[in-house]
Amino acid sequence: MKTLELARSLYDRYESIEQVKHYYGLLAIHALLQVAEEGGESIDRCRWILSLFPDRINHPKPDGPLYGYNFPSYYVGGIPAMYAYFRGHMPEKEQHVRRYAEEMISAQRDPSGIMKHPHRPAEDLIWIDVAMAVTPYLLFAGLAFDNPAYIDEAVKQTILMYDVFRNPENGLLHQSKNFNGAGRFSEDHWSRGNGWGYIALTELIRFLPKDSPHRAKVEKYFVDHSEAMLPFQSRRGMWRQEIPLDLSYEETSGTGLILYGYGAGLRAGLLDEKRFRPAFERGVRGLIDVAVNPDFSINNSCPGCLCPGDGDEKGTVRAYVTLRLPYRDEHHGFAPIMYALLEAHRNGMTEVDL
Repeated sequence: MKTLELARSLYDRYESIEQVKHYYGLLAIHALLQVAEEGGESIDRCRWILSLFPDRINHPKPDGPLYGYNFPSYYVGGIPAMYAYFRGHMPEKEQHVRRYAEEMISAQRDPSGIMKHPHRPAEDLIWIDVAMAVTPYLLFAGLAFDNPAYIDEAVKQTILMYDVFRNPENGLLHQSKNFNGAGRFSEDHWSRGNGWGYIALTELIRFLPKDSPHRAKVEKYFVDHSEAMLPFQSRRGMWRQEIPLDLSYEETSGTGLILYGYGAGLRAGLLDEKRFRPAFERGVRGLIDVAVNPDFSINNSCPGCLCPGDGDEKGTVRAYVTLRLPYRDEHHGFAPIMYALLEAHRNGMTEVDL
């Protein structure tokens, strides 16, 4: 089967199950846009999907600053809307996407400068998922509007989060701080959490201008995280829910995000071919074998997972591994698989077995 055809079919499956929205849905739209670009196809379907935002989407009920979202940019289409504007596909989105770039620049931050949870600002709650939500959006905004301040902030947010969440003993990321008590980190090295940080670095290495003063630092952080994750790839090519724990289940969404970065890093010449090329190709095959069914339903994706658990168990490895169990067609999994397939295609794997 053509690799890009499989990616499209996964989006079709997702769209048949629920309205595509929120960050996990917006990432799937972003992936679909890239599928159309890679295949030299019409962008009309993607334009129509994004035209539904904001007025024809059933947004969450208000529960905070705007429409119940942690990041109000989701209301207008988030990353794919900003990407579509940046790439010249939807000039009519300018007013919306510019507004929410400015909103990100002025959003509340913790004492270190990291964007914090908007619903509970006094607690300085920070989590790595923010790198995914903020960095690509501001990066594309900076490039589209020729605004270096947006690019600087895109880099700053991810670098600050890596400096806070990276475990120096293994180079992997914890997900959160202060959610399980003031000054405390979650104990995890969660698959998708590492993927959230890594996708921010991936988009930076792909699109940051070659002469950017941030380039060298971003590339170092990208290579260091790539190296840290490599030893933990499973025999089948996957990464686990708790990455270093052999008894943890093989997790789809984190694996897809990691492979997206590996593919981009190989194409950029940042990752060692002899070690990362076999890992990338084994990972793509393993992800399809483990996660994708003949009807394009998906397996092994962790549900929403922000410092899970209660009491003494909150934020422990046990909570991450036992409380948030995967189920078929869990919606966080579609976009990461599509991203991995995009990079498979770009790296010459234009057909895959299903």
